[in-house]
Amino acid sequence: MARKPKPAPTAELFSPEAGFPDFSHEEMLLARGARLVAGVDEAGRGPLAGPVVVSAVRLDPDNIPAGLNDSKKLTAERREELFEAIMASAEVAVVSAPPSEIVALNIRGATLAAMARAVRALPRPVDRVLVDGRDVPPGLPCPGLALIGGDGRSVSIAAASIVAKVMRDRMCAIMDCDAPHFGFSGHKGYSTAAHLAALDLHGPCRHHREEFAPVAALLVRRTVVAMVD
Repeated sequence: MARKPKPAPTAELFSPEAGFPDFSHEEMLLARGARLVAGVDEAGRGPLAGPVVVSAVRLDPDNIPAGLNDSKKLTAERREELFEAIMASAEVAVVSAPPSEIVALNIRGATLAAMARAVRALPRPVDRVLVDGRDVPPGLPCPGLALIGGDGRSVSIAAASIVAKVMRDRMCAIMDCDAPHFGFSGHKGYSTAAHLAALDLHGPCRHHREEFAPVAALLVRRTVVAMVD
């Protein structure tokens, strides 16, 4: 007796290449009864300045943009193209944790809190969330599944990583206008030699994260000098 062919998985609609993220984790959750599944990722945990930006994205299984991948593996131009495609076809929420929240909660706590806010800000409540990293954020409105390296495994997380990265880069451009002597548009707040030199020359601005080591060390040095003088 001939076997009936298996239905093609939803991921084949956008034909991901080998080694690229796919829709298999979303399909697993949908098969277990979830109706709406979102991916969550952040941009900006490592820099010395600026907010952490988090995005939650629920892709339309019938209209997934081709070429989704970990935002770090894409050029800036390609990220912008995919950002436009995601915004036109998916349900998206973006939130940020400013330096004041990072100081209050530490970088991990601020990121997890922002992830929960992003999920709650989606246009429709989702049933399951795929989260990039080791931790499922407390305060999610639904169960979550943490995926280490998720932006390279799940297209929903990859889409969230792209949106978060593009939005943070745009915020860095605004920071650059506010404090042009730091060059935020170029280094995006990371500890490059140029950034550290500007930090040493001018001292931290309101966009810097005061508890991060290079900034904190500078503040201590300036306090000591002031006391000596």
